[in-house]
Amino acid sequence: MTCQSCVRNIEGVVGGLTGVETVKVDLTNKQGTVIHNPVLITGVQLAERIDDMGFEAKLKVQALEGSPRPDSSKGVSPVEVADLLGEPVNCVCGDQLIQISVKGMTCNSCVRNIEGHMSKQEGVRSIKVSLEEEMATLIVDPAATSPEVVRTTIDDMGFEAKLVVSNTAGVSVSIEGMTCMSCVNNIQSTVGGKPGILTIKVSLEEKRGYVTYDPGLTSPGQVRDYIDDMGFEAALLDVVESEPQVRLETCVVNIQGMTCGSCVRNIESTISERAGINSIKVSLEKEEGVVEYNPDIVSAELIADMIDDMGFEASVKSGGITNKQKQSPQTNGKTPLLKSSPHKSSTTSTWQENAAFEGDESNLEKCFLRVTGMTCASCVAAIEKHARKVKGVHSILVALMAAKAEVQYDPEQVMPQQVASSITELGFPSTVLEEDGAGQGEVDIEILGMTCSSCVYAIESNVMKLKGMKSAVVALATQRGKFQFDPSITGPRDIIDCINGLGFDASMFNKDNSKSSYLDHRKDIRKWRNSFIISLFFGVPAMLVMVYFMAMMEHMTHEEMCCVLPGLSLENLLLFLLATPVQFIGGRHFYIQAFKALRHGTANMDVLIMLATTISYVYSLGVVIAAMVLQQSASPMTFFDTPPMLLVFVSLGRWLEHIAKGKTSEALAKLMSLQATEATLLTLNDNNETVAEKIIDVQLIQRGDTLKVKPGEKIPVDGRVTSGQSMADESLITGESMPVAKKPGSQVIGGSINQNGLLLIKATHIGNDTTLSQIVKLVEEAQTSKAPIQQLADKIAGYFVPMVVTVSSLTLIAWIIVGHVSIELVDKDFAQKEKEGFTRIEIILEFAFRCAITVLAIACPCALGLATPTAVMVGTGVGATNGILIKGAEPLENAHKVKSIVFDKTGTITRGTPTLAKLSIFVDETVCTLAQFLAVVGVAENNSEHPIAIAITKFCKQALGNLHAKCNGFKAVSGFGLECTVSDANHIVEAARSSDLLLNVKNLSVSYINEYGLTDVLDQPHQKREDMFLIGEVLVDFSNVPRNVGDDVARAFFPQSSSGNPDNDKQLKEPYQVLIGNREWMSHNSISVSKTIDDQMREQEELGRTAVLAAVNGQLLGMLAVADTIKPEAALTVYTLKKRGLNVVLLTGDNQKTAAAIARQVGISRVFAEVLPSHKVKKVKQLQEMGHKVAMVGDGVNDSPALAQADVGIAISSGTDVAVEAADVVLIRNDLIDVVACLDLSKKTVRRIHLNFIFASIYNIVGIPVAAGVFRPLGFVLQPWMGSAAMAMSSVSVVLSSLLLRLYHKPTRESLATLDYHKEQEARFGGLTDGEDNISIHRGLDDIPAPPTPSSALSRIFGPMRGLKPGGHLQVPIDDDDAEVEMKFIAS
Repeated sequence: MTCQSCVRNIEGVVGGLTGVETVKVDLTNKQGTVIHNPVLITGVQLAERIDDMGFEAKLKVQALEGSPRPDSSKGVSPVEVADLLGEPVNCVCGDQLIQISVKGMTCNSCVRNIEGHMSKQEGVRSIKVSLEEEMATLIVDPAATSPEVVRTTIDDMGFEAKLVVSNTAGVSVSIEGMTCMSCVNNIQSTVGGKPGILTIKVSLEEKRGYVTYDPGLTSPGQVRDYIDDMGFEAALLDVVESEPQVRLETCVVNIQGMTCGSCVRNIESTISERAGINSIKVSLEKEEGVVEYNPDIVSAELIADMIDDMGFEASVKSGGITNKQKQSPQTNGKTPLLKSSPHKSSTTSTWQENAAFEGDESNLEKCFLRVTGMTCASCVAAIEKHARKVKGVHSILVALMAAKAEVQYDPEQVMPQQVASSITELGFPSTVLEEDGAGQGEVDIEILGMTCSSCVYAIESNVMKLKGMKSAVVALATQRGKFQFDPSITGPRDIIDCINGLGFDASMFNKDNSKSSYLDHRKDIRKWRNSFIISLFFGVPAMLVMVYFMAMMEHMTHEEMCCVLPGLSLENLLLFLLATPVQFIGGRHFYIQAFKALRHGTANMDVLIMLATTISYVYSLGVVIAAMVLQQSASPMTFFDTPPMLLVFVSLGRWLEHIAKGKTSEALAKLMSLQATEATLLTLNDNNETVAEKIIDVQLIQRGDTLKVKPGEKIPVDGRVTSGQSMADESLITGESMPVAKKPGSQVIGGSINQNGLLLIKATHIGNDTTLSQIVKLVEEAQTSKAPIQQLADKIAGYFVPMVVTVSSLTLIAWIIVGHVSIELVDKDFAQKEKEGFTRIEIILEFAFRCAITVLAIACPCALGLATPTAVMVGTGVGATNGILIKGAEPLENAHKVKSIVFDKTGTITRGTPTLAKLSIFVDETVCTLAQFLAVVGVAENNSEHPIAIAITKFCKQALGNLHAKCNGFKAVSGFGLECTVSDANHIVEAARSSDLLLNVKNLSVSYINEYGLTDVLDQPHQKREDMFLIGEVLVDFSNVPRNVGDDVARAFFPQSSSGNPDNDKQLKEPYQVLIGNREWMSHNSISVSKTIDDQMREQEELGRTAVLAAVNGQLLGMLAVADTIKPEAALTVYTLKKRGLNVVLLTGDNQKTAAAIARQVGISRVFAEVLPSHKVKKVKQLQEMGHKVAMVGDGVNDSPALAQADVGIAISSGTDVAVEAADVVLIRNDLIDVVACLDLSKKTVRRIHLNFIFASIYNIVGIPVAAGVFRPLGFVLQPWMGSAAMAMSSVSVVLSSLLLRLYHKPTRESLATLDYHKEQEARFGGLTDGEDNISIHRGLDDIPAPPTPSSALSRIFGPMRGLKPGGHLQVPIDDDDAEVEMKFIAS
């Protein structure tokens, strides 16, 4: 401190901190006295805050006894004062006091040894060891170390150390997702090192963990979170607290969407059963619920999520949480959740707790992380949820496609590397980005109206006053300014508004080389077109002059044709005038490129072209000037014709090449056109009410802006919905044909189309961070990447230029020597030329130079350089047009080498979402018609959010149109089923008469059985098949009804008039008491399930389907089988790949029974089942180690490691995966036939590349010897212009050859579905194959136990054997080492 200004500054800043009552600074004694509340802010924090102001501050005296204490009656307890063995120390907020019993110390040397060693350990604030009490007392930072680590460290020093804990508690946690002892060890080691965890024991068999912990440092909820964050599903089972006090809180939840008392009872009964809920009371009138809960087990936000998951809209009411204590050692005895829902962490220390010290966030810093391994939005959510729990992390924003995360953190609590390490432990490898400008925005702005340097200063100084500005540089001469800023705080719009507010006219600077022109290669196309036109304009007259004077030489001597001036003929004069503009105007682009190449020490095709033309021009000009100086009577022979002729062909080749490049970029240009150009910006007040709106350019959108998107408009940038509900068409970006529902909290993608509702969104990713921009970046990288063939071609071209120059020089020297030895070999008519005035030296030099220049002209490596890139560019462009996004030249080249192709099951071979596959009716129409059955079941399932219910509801809606009826008393029991009462459904049944789906029923024919893969039908007798029908893609089975339905389908489908059957007591009447669920649910509700029905359910389960029963009014009516059905094109794709000699493998995490059923339906004979997502990559490696080139086809969610490991990774595009980074190829249209098309396109492209190399090589191999004059003795020699024409033709032929790829048509289902395919399908499904149908099933990895007995293996494969004829034989060799089962079905 130097003056009173410093004193006032310190007193003002410190006095404004939360928790400071008074502050007095003494300038003379250079000290300050502060009276403060130690609960809110400590002395250490006060000293650090003063230190941050630029002064050097130390905590001199901290009054422990005399400092004011908070009034305990107000609910605030005083700060803990730790008695460090007689030395009272005030623990810094957040630090932990631990005591360790240390046995084995013998003297003070042991004490000093422990204190000295431990004080150096990370996280240890202070330590005091007592030899007499055999006790060590430490204050540690729980974020840096843990009690167990400290105890282990002392133990490793040779002493016997044990933690002394005065207060312990225990908790039992159910853990789902463990597969081996590796999982057990991982949980025990990770959770055991967390603060407050004393012991942990995990049982794989019981799927449970037993934890003892210090309740002062952690809680049961945190223990559950620790395990949950590792990727397992954890739920609390029982908590044994040492203290009887259980803290309870009360929250108020706003609930929208309740319509009646049934909704109220449903919410109260469902939520009250959840773990941690003490009581709940819901009010229909107030649209809210009051919940009393244990915050150690559940949070208010989680309760709202639970209600939200029931189909209502729930949110926690602000200020509605209160605390109280309850005497209860247990969690009210409620059954815990079987699976934990997403919940907020209840960590002991989060950044919010330090808000009082952080003030206005002025001391927060920002860092950027590179995060790899993310594949979908759920990865982003997991990372953001995890990072927010890290102490000191204020906020995090993750960009999926950019693979970056922006983190705002408190440097006093956490460092960027710690955040990165925490995310890496989660399973997403992360590193801190340290490059200049990471996360920094930059914009060029055009500023009109500046007149002098004072204007420049005014703009720069005012703009720099804006928050988040990094730099501002304005140039008066160019009327432009370059501004760098933090995009999370400000943006271009704020800068432009600031400049406009100063009286200038500011707007975004539009660069000439915009992306669209770059993509279309307009500038390059225009440049080479102009070069060609100039060369052609002067080249054609030059050719005519040359031909004319060659013809005139038949009638005139050389002297007679000369001279305009002595030594200068008219021919040379005209050729000089025509060649000069071509050489220096038409050829200037070649000069520029050649100069750049030579300056960097390389020689490319431009160097070769300019050598040929420059030598021709300079030589010709030199000999003509020499003849004029010597006043010769005849003008010498020149090569002025070479530059125009050569540059005409070369510039034509370049022009065509860039046109081809422009064509390949059309798909990229179409992608960019998806971007919206304008957006509607809203200005909101403090109550989130709109006060103004205006339309702005999409480039002016800033992060955090609230934007309005009207129905039918494009969503301008990536963001999150803050208000409104709608459907968004994301098909242009994701390939997902179905619109995606959007509600508050949903993520939206820039470029997608808002369909039917008004949305307000908050911009989260702008500019180059948007999903669309990242897709464009991927395609750009694919267009410029090089295949191995191209790398070889470039290497050859690098050596080719010096070699050609050497050959040309040797040609020149050789012919000069030959001419002096025997001039007849150079020119047989040399005597005639001597008579015309030419000397021997002139004749020899003219021929030698002509041959040398012709070698240079014909040997240009243009064609060699064009062979691969033109084919790759056209190939990737054709692929993009056909819905196959190929990310580079290498996968395009490698795909044709693939020998094994591995398919994931869910979402790849199958649709990825459950759908209704089969519907069996057990009663005749006198009891319940099909329409009545669908109406009752549909209304009941419409109230459930379960995936099976959604699949059933979807079909019922398709068949009936709507499901608007009353549903009371709805209750869903997890793992069993549901019950409810349905009424007012008769209008739905009557409306079914006009349903197109029910009226267009398909009888079951052989063609339909083959098309839909109905393998289970083939075993049924013909009479039963007559009672089976197809409604849409669902098989409806009436074969269990006592009468033959085939005689009267309408009677079974629709209700008859009441007059037709007035006394029907069997007919179901309203209200309908509905039960839908599994066998156990029926048994629980006293509904008997016969053996026949049980066998039918078992048959469906053998096929990998989930079967549920439906009973109404105590009578069992039918069975519904739901499955993830196979894509229609899957079997055809597999057949085609196998027909082409590929080894096709199915790789899935599903059970063997389901995997075998799916494999048999599509024709795959090798299956890897029960493989964990993390182990899929190992399976791909195993195939590669066998010497196979492997292609992996997956949905890109859990398969990303395997996609990256495979030689060619092919991702099926889905709603959650826009473009999978791990894959090399993305199938935009979600059609498996495109896998065949991808391999086919690769084969055609590589074949075209090889053809291009042949074209390129033939010209050089044949042309160079001819140009060098090897065949001169036979009278055959090339002129330089002929050489240049041949060279140009080679380039043009290569480009035209590549462009022929644009005629490629990908295989279609019609072209692939041959007669042989249909025969094979019928034979396979009917069990008619004469050979063997082999299905090899491999089960998991080595740590998954093999089948204990052969009988269990038989039981797993018995289902698929149902198609065997009686008397068939079964051979099942069991290999316990590989856990492999081989099924051989041999016809008898």
